[in-house]
Amino acid sequence: MNPRDIGDAATIDATFAGRLGRFELDIGFQVPMRGITALFGPSGCGKTTILRCMAGLQHLPGRLTLGDETWQDCARGVFLQPHRRPVGYVFQEASLFEHLSVRRNLTYGASRAERDGAGPALDFGQVVELLGIGALLDRAPAALSGGERQRVAIGRALLSRPRLLLMDEPLAALDRATKDEILPYLETLHDSLAIPILYVSHDISEVARLADRIVVLSRGRTVTEGPVANILERLDLHPAMGRFEAGVVLNVRVVRHEQGFRLTHLDHHGQALVMPMTDAPVGSEIRLRIRARDVSLATVRPTGISIRNILAGTVAEIVEEPDTAFAETLVEVGGARIRSRVTRASVAELGLAVGKPVYALVKSITFERRNLITRTSRAG
Repeated sequence: MNPRDIGDAATIDATFAGRLGRFELDIGFQVPMRGITALFGPSGCGKTTILRCMAGLQHLPGRLTLGDETWQDCARGVFLQPHRRPVGYVFQEASLFEHLSVRRNLTYGASRAERDGAGPALDFGQVVELLGIGALLDRAPAALSGGERQRVAIGRALLSRPRLLLMDEPLAALDRATKDEILPYLETLHDSLAIPILYVSHDISEVARLADRIVVLSRGRTVTEGPVANILERLDLHPAMGRFEAGVVLNVRVVRHEQGFRLTHLDHHGQALVMPMTDAPVGSEIRLRIRARDVSLATVRPTGISIRNILAGTVAEIVEEPDTAFAETLVEVGGARIRSRVTRASVAELGLAVGKPVYALVKSITFERRNLITRTSRAG
């Protein structure tokens, strides 16, 4: 079943408030019971605590409902113990049973499902195929790579028939190459399963690639929540979102592949883009993540330069950062918006103002593989 087949009326409603030592949590959010919702924020903002509260491992005052199911409601004295909550939990470390083979780790999840599971039934073979772990079934966990261990841990969680999958920075312990290896499997889960996923991360590139919606957290509070594309465009969220990796996602269509130079040509509402060759088929739609620090601005179309992506647009918003040299700009380009981080001096010298026509310049090489979002559509 595709996650987009679930009705929009079903939601996860969570509110938790309380103190743990010196840390105080006071959050609330409501998200669709479908697709991937990211809990995003810096270390120490409460992301893991929220997951533990949802799993029943931490008991803070509040309320938690999944559709018409109530798992916690302190006002009514309701609190389901962890073993009664059909939750699949994937931690930073895979935490496999080292004395069991991969197959027996997976069947442990399936046998638990027979006792406790209430979520959609998943076939063993289906899970093995989705995660690409068929060749690993007879291995011991000690013989697996970090990425393989995490895929097995995810498979075990899925076979427990969860109503909700909680993933607590599952890629944090992996190097970049291993992350790039496992991300396509997580995308496949999104597109193939009807289980809602709450995904904790402080890596905005992961969030942009995987999530449909995002809940932004800071110091134990909810800053905002909404569709990822909308939230990434906001210039007022620097303290919670960070500056270095700030950016947006852009919907584009594959026009053709240029084999000789290993380039893929793209179209965005009549404007041309080019990137290192991808395997996306001609005519398909993909989404690109464009970082603000990779975008320059010009007031006239430049010539004689190596930058191949020059998009005509209009300045929609400028936020100058006090006590710094920088300003964030938002440029309207064909119904979408691109962020650009420039100096305040550039704003003054170019006479940038809301409504002024500009050209956004993006190097083709900035479209790294890990910034390419290959799904053609998203929930939410």
